Amino acid sequence: MRAFRESAPDEAGLVQRTWVNHLAWTLVVVLSGLVFWLVLAVVNAENQRNALANMQCRDRVFKEEIDRQCMLSVQSREHWWQHLYYAMKHTKPQK
Repeated sequence: MRAFRESAPDEAGLVQRTWVNHLAWTLVVVLSGLVFWLVLAVVNAENQRNALANMQCRDRVFKEEIDRQCMLSVQSREHWWQHLYYAMKHTKPQK
């Protein structure tokens, strides 16, 4: 057995732990979550902005007021990506 001892694999070095890869993937997951959250926030804000601009959520009794329940459930465009496209395309306020 003494002759084969040197050909045996080094069991201590078989599993090396590197934290660099874990740190990079953790950073990717956290930043992806942040981007996803920001996209949701922009889509929601643009949906409500468009509903206000088109007067889709007027109060039925007080015409100058806003129906807050309507603002929570309004869909001012057909798809969410249309809100995102408009928000990314129009970054400056209109004059």
